[in-house]
Amino acid sequence: MKKIGFIRHGTTEWNLAGRMQGQMDTPLAEIGRLQTRYLGERLQQETWDGIIASDLIRAQETAELVASLANIPLLGIDARIRERSFGELEGTTLQERVLKWGEHWRELDLGMETKDQVFMRWQSFSQNMEDKYAGKRILVVSHGGFIEPVLENTCGRFMKGHLLNTSLTVIEREGMKWCCKLLNCTKHLGPLDT
Repeated sequence: MKKIGFIRHGTTEWNLAGRMQGQMDTPLAEIGRLQTRYLGERLQQETWDGIIASDLIRAQETAELVASLANIPLLGIDARIRERSFGELEGTTLQERVLKWGEHWRELDLGMETKDQVFMRWQSFSQNMEDKYAGKRILVVSHGGFIEPVLENTCGRFMKGHLLNTSLTVIEREGMKWCCKLLNCTKHLGPLDT
């Protein structure tokens, strides 16, 4: 692949409630569908060869709607690009985590998948995609907890804050390395600000 566009799925009800989703399968909220429509309209003006989505429903819904609006082929679904597992944290809000495990819950071993484990899934996926889609421009619809460690390991790009829902991040191959050309862009959501 010569160009990859990472899309974080649209907003879910759990995003709105501040609930940790991880690999729990939650659908888009109505606002998430609206965000995705704006993204699809934006991508009508760009050239992409295909879309691949995580197997979680929020990513699949996002990919299917973008594909239909922007007339980009949906190439498939892949579990290797699903959200990072957050172990016992999944399904909880920040308040619930503090009540259950205390203020220092982030320091506990609660069964979270490591960033290295996430990156190993990405390496497996990207090697297969390289074989199938060499020289192509591919959109990958995934999740913040997956995309962020991939960006760190692939192009040394560390996030300040988190990826926004339906944000577009673009990396391009330059020689043997990947360079981040666009990070966490949500210009298509301008109409929602009004």
